[in-house]
Amino acid sequence: MSYDRKSINEIKRPMNSDYLELENADGMPGLVDSTVALDFLIAAKTGIRNLAFALTEIEDSEARAIITSLLNEQIDLHTEISDMMMQKGWFHPYNVKEQFKLDQISAKTSLRIAGLELFPGDTSRLGTFATPNY
Repeated sequence: MSYDRKSINEIKRPMNSDYLELENADGMPGLVDSTVALDFLIAAKTGIRNLAFALTEIEDSEARAIITSLLNEQIDLHTEISDMMMQKGWFHPYNVKEQFKLDQISAKTSLRIAGLELFPGDTSRLGTFATPNY
């Protein structure tokens, strides 16, 4: 089994309900990476909005200069995150059809994860591995 990170587009197999086994986590690192990147992108957008709002409320020219500088840094950060996401195939802002396909995969994956029994009654692996003391 390969432990390479897969993009969300590559997650095609149905999820196995036995998620405690490492082999059933195939594709999850790529899914987690894309999810964390999207959350980071949303946080950057929120920061831009908040700084722009703050800029309209400040009278002091020195404080305005600081907020303007922070706003420019936040815009640059947003650009870096979105460029990285586009390069990895996690974000298609200029191709609505591709983004829609990606959103459908994400929605189906979310539904599959929601259907997992996250707290099964028996999580024991006793007997699965070589256990000479038992």
